[in-house]
Amino acid sequence: MCRASLQATRGKRCMQKRKFRRIGQLFSIAALLLLLFLCFHINSRNEYETLGERLVSEVKRVVFQNTAKQYAMQLDYILQDENNDRTAAEFIIHTPEKLFLVCNYMASGSDYETQIESSLSYEEIVAKEAADEPEVKDGTMTNKKETGGCENQVTSMENSVNSTNTGEFVLSETPKEQISLEKLNDFDYFIHNFYVVDRTTTINSSQLNVGELLARNMKLTHGPETPQILIYHTHSQEGYADSIPGDKSTTVMGLGEILTKILTERYGFHVIHHTGEYDVENRDNAYAKAGPALEQILAENPSIEVVIDLHRDGVADTTRLVTEVNGTKMASIMFFNGLSRTTATGDIPYLYNPNLKDNLAFSLQMQLMAKQYYPNLVRPIYLKGYRYNMHYCPKSLLVEVGAQTNTVEEARNAMEPLADVLYRVLSGNE
Repeated sequence: MCRASLQATRGKRCMQKRKFRRIGQLFSIAALLLLLFLCFHINSRNEYETLGERLVSEVKRVVFQNTAKQYAMQLDYILQDENNDRTAAEFIIHTPEKLFLVCNYMASGSDYETQIESSLSYEEIVAKEAADEPEVKDGTMTNKKETGGCENQVTSMENSVNSTNTGEFVLSETPKEQISLEKLNDFDYFIHNFYVVDRTTTINSSQLNVGELLARNMKLTHGPETPQILIYHTHSQEGYADSIPGDKSTTVMGLGEILTKILTERYGFHVIHHTGEYDVENRDNAYAKAGPALEQILAENPSIEVVIDLHRDGVADTTRLVTEVNGTKMASIMFFNGLSRTTATGDIPYLYNPNLKDNLAFSLQMQLMAKQYYPNLVRPIYLKGYRYNMHYCPKSLLVEVGAQTNTVEEARNAMEPLADVLYRVLSGNE
């Protein structure tokens, strides 16, 4: 199905290419006719012309002569370069667009295809999803995301807080901030205060409708008798500044274990923590490798309603994603959504996500709940193209916990408020 959509896209581009080539040819013929007109017009001088009219006529004559000379030289060069037997007249009649660079650009430019939406196979598209994040080495991450990525959303407060923990975390029992629904309905305010939209994708108020997203029910539909939540890690090797090589408990895998324990023991959820590793040898295919495993787990446990992919971000070495929540220093977290849409071509048919609206609703409700109870915990939701395996479940959540510059302790501390926010959204207990 995905490949059929790709073939259809390529066929459409071929039609567009022919259309632009025909437009270029027509434009070229019109330009040649204009040159011929100017030639006759300039030669028909009027003996009663004023000084100003003669000056204008002389300027036109000079411009025409130089233009004609330029294209005559270009025509001679093309004929020699192509090494053919056609005369200049035959060449101008059959391929006039080659004399006009803008027409050549129109014909060739329409044939340009970005890697995202055209020439790559479905598997290569999935592989590119993994390339959005830096490469892991020895349990930590040293490379950075390119400028303009998620790291630009760090606040000065996050950079200035000391990383030392001050004591046991205290949960918030009541909201600390109120969020105005009236302000949320102002799309400009909403998008600039709660989201970061990557330059590779787009979204508008109809696709990101606050009322519709908040109206979607995120409460679990059954009790803990059967599995309710799945936690896994597409990038299991992601670690922190002081992660111990070979010690999984000091990577995001360890965070998954802590989050599982809190959700199970404190809140009574039935959680499966999947510890499969899909990025040990090659991160580029991590999402493609994780997909079949997800399908199998969900098939064997159809009662699962929530899927959480736990990551950590990659930022500049000078950036520290540290915040203070209820007196405890911890790594800030960020929710991440893939829109299966590029700026260049719109929706990507072969990365269709039937659960996109629910994915967006889940991250938004988590964001708003966190903002109310733990105001400093979350960074803006990051929106990007591709799909990131979020199509398998309506309540899919991709979470970035801190970055490679955080300590393991800072990342672990963030699991307490994250678990509490999950509980409040999934239980409807505000």
